[in-house]
Amino acid sequence: MRLPLKAVHKVLDSRLIRPQRSRQGNHIRRLLSAEHLVYLRLEAEGVRLLPVATRREVAREIESAPNADFVAVSGGPALVIQVKSARKKVERELKRLHKAESMAVSDPEIMGGTPVYRGTRIPVDLVATMLTQGASPEEILRGYPALNPEQVELAPLYVAAFPRRGRPARRPWAKQKPTPAAR
Repeated sequence: MRLPLKAVHKVLDSRLIRPQRSRQGNHIRRLLSAEHLVYLRLEAEGVRLLPVATRREVAREIESAPNADFVAVSGGPALVIQVKSARKKVERELKRLHKAESMAVSDPEIMGGTPVYRGTRIPVDLVATMLTQGASPEEILRGYPALNPEQVELAPLYVAAFPRRGRPARRPWAKQKPTPAAR
């Protein structure tokens, strides 16, 4: 179960968690810690149904005791939240994200900077698009034998985690009529 981006922004804007801020040029980036990610995982699993004050307390408890398996809310022993399984899921997903990041390379000299699989000229977003359009991983592997099943599986994760920024590349030929071939 994934938490929609809109819900993540709502958690951040309501200051349930307080990520570090980093300035990069004109942009301010919010840096989430592993504890913040664990809390967001719990939000996706149902903590968002609790009152805001209780959610804030859960977030504080997770930050103050990063290795705790359970979080007890101050209203008494009636509400205990298991954190261990959420922490394991976050760790597993972070490992997958690291693998996805290490499999791709973006070099301006290779296909104009489009992220491609390391050692190939196969764009990662092409494989992800093929998967979303219904192609099976086996079909993609037959068409691109340089890839392995794990690379194909991680393509949608890479594209979601590292979206392309800015305008699409200019294609000056796109709006022109085709020129007839000379005989």
